[in-house]
Amino acid sequence: MGTTERPRLNRLRQLPLIALTPNILTLLALCAGLTSVRFALNERWELAVVGIFVAAIFDGLDGRVARLLQTSSKFGAELDSLADFVSFGVAPGLVLYLWSLHAGGGLGWVIALVYIICVGLRLARFNTALEDPAKAVIASHFFTGVPSPPGGGLALLPIILYFQFGWDAFRSPFLVGLWALIVGALMVSSLPTYAFKKLRVRREFVMPTLLVIGLFAASIASMPWATLATLGIAYMATFPFSHRAHRRMTQAPAFVPPEVLPPEPQGANGASDFDKAR
Repeated sequence: MGTTERPRLNRLRQLPLIALTPNILTLLALCAGLTSVRFALNERWELAVVGIFVAAIFDGLDGRVARLLQTSSKFGAELDSLADFVSFGVAPGLVLYLWSLHAGGGLGWVIALVYIICVGLRLARFNTALEDPAKAVIASHFFTGVPSPPGGGLALLPIILYFQFGWDAFRSPFLVGLWALIVGALMVSSLPTYAFKKLRVRREFVMPTLLVIGLFAASIASMPWATLATLGIAYMATFPFSHRAHRRMTQAPAFVPPEVLPPEPQGANGASDFDKAR
């Protein structure tokens, strides 16, 4: 091998550091989720909740950064799924158990396990659904069931409401356990929920959108628990609308996923016979 070929091979074996940014964000999400468990063990409940929401922020960034940098990979997808299971399954389940469910004895632990298992099943179904081309178009508009990051946030809603109002009822093992089971069931259900992947902002609405984002940031800083509770309730309020929109989309006569259409025969002028028939 010539001396000129060795530097070339070395360059091919190296990756620019920026290409690792999505995986770094995923690892930060994993660390934030695990750190929330540490805070819960020390009974620092506010920081435990904040840790899971910080994990959700990193989780929302890693995929978008990967697409922006065009560095998506199978390794990154598997790492992201593992981080989601820990940050939005194991961590919220343990936080709920340490905060309230432990008072229910063995039954409380079973409920925490059921919630964590639901998150694992939801992620497994999501990963396998990505391989089905017939579902690719619908998946760009809707998720099947509540995704794991919002689900982890919804599971913590009793804690957030307790921080806001201080009512002991929100710390009841019965109420917390029932809510954890409901959220787990929503995550493994077939309920279509908005994916928000196709959101676009028209130019005339750029300034109002920035204003809303600024108001949201100010609300998080000044009254975080009321803002997070309102956000969770507003998200659940979209479920009837997403179900109706999904039904309209799938029942529309013109809806046929393009990935599953058979190859179209080409006419003499280059246009397909299918286009001619239309």
